[in-house]
Amino acid sequence: MNKTRCRAGRRARKKRRKKHEDFSIVTLSHEAQFVLLRRWLNERGFTSQSLIPVNFHDTGRGLMATQTIKAKNSVISLPEECLLTTSTVLKSYMADYIKRWHPPISPLLALCCFLISERHHGEASEWNPYIDILPKTYTCPLYFPDNVIELLPRSLQKKATQQKEQFQELFSSSQTFFHSLQPLFNQPTEELFSQDALRWAWCSVNTRTVYMEHDQSKYLSREKDVYALAPYLDLLNHCPNVQVEAGFNKETRCYEIRSVNGCKKFQQAFINYGPHDNHRLLLEYGFVAPCNPHSVVYVDLETLKVGLDEKDKQLKEKLLYLKDNDFLRNLTFGMDGPSWRLMTALRLLSLKPQQYTRWKSVLLGAAVSQDREDWCIESALKLCNNLTEDNVKALERLAQLKEGANQSGLEQLCVVESLRREEQNILGHTRGLLQNLLRQ
Repeated sequence: MNKTRCRAGRRARKKRRKKHEDFSIVTLSHEAQFVLLRRWLNERGFTSQSLIPVNFHDTGRGLMATQTIKAKNSVISLPEECLLTTSTVLKSYMADYIKRWHPPISPLLALCCFLISERHHGEASEWNPYIDILPKTYTCPLYFPDNVIELLPRSLQKKATQQKEQFQELFSSSQTFFHSLQPLFNQPTEELFSQDALRWAWCSVNTRTVYMEHDQSKYLSREKDVYALAPYLDLLNHCPNVQVEAGFNKETRCYEIRSVNGCKKFQQAFINYGPHDNHRLLLEYGFVAPCNPHSVVYVDLETLKVGLDEKDKQLKEKLLYLKDNDFLRNLTFGMDGPSWRLMTALRLLSLKPQQYTRWKSVLLGAAVSQDREDWCIESALKLCNNLTEDNVKALERLAQLKEGANQSGLEQLCVVESLRREEQNILGHTRGLLQNLLRQ
């Protein structure tokens, strides 16, 4: 009798879980914009019904498998006619303007200009069914105001600032080309090709293109042309633990993605953008992957210096030696503790004057002495604690800013908060490991 109750209890819990899971996703197939997109794709040869668009509670929009996808089988195969590439642009109404422009514009700028123009044309655009489902804004640092940039980890702040500067340079240097397109539009190009418009197009290309090598066009700059916007396929979300094989099949003339592990029916189908840590995912794609096995916490030079003895007369020389040997970058903490590079840098910084002859052997991985090894562990723990404190302050500030933020601002703050919480988790593991080492 008790066993019967237990079985009934398990069945009831399973039912409740299934009911909860059913409400955690919302199918989007019936929405007008997706109906139009599927019709548009069907006209270009894409007829597969094995994936449908769904709004998942944890990842947002994605694609769900309507049937089991076995290992090594195709996840999606998108015909070449559906892909938006520089070849598309160079066959369009923009072709003559691009071909006669010198010096040639980059493949990236060509795609950006085409996207801006097609969005402007609205329903008259051939690509409108695709343009219409693209995000209206992004959570990439390029969209972040300065007060949000300041809440990123210091090493990512620098990269985000550099990215903003590079974008600003692209916008400034493209003004004369934008103006040359004026005969194509009734609206002034200054309004049409605004900084906001270029930012939207730049993020659309950088976050949503698949890698596809193209023959170098004599009408474009020598920058590598590896972009292909892939409607519908780009709804697939990234998962760092999924393995896929992706590329353009020259025989079938389709961009194909095959699953290495397979995917169960009614589960979200994922792809893998590569072994990227969360800094790179946020910088390039505008999101953070929870429990990302590739994620680390970076120790920048300023953070490193805080934990060092300023009375060390050879400190500047040691830091210069580390810099000359490329040991002041990619110093990290991971789920398995401080990286080899970080511990090697600390070992060299720990050397006493009578141990300086061992500098080269230390960079090759040699330990020095037990007291110096203890110093390194204590220094690593101090660094860990400093980074943890920085995280706590950032999370407190994020909580304050979220209270009065609009929807766009809230999305930006939430992705930064996710990054900080992931890093806090890594630092917590590291702190435990280092404390155990000290006890031993």
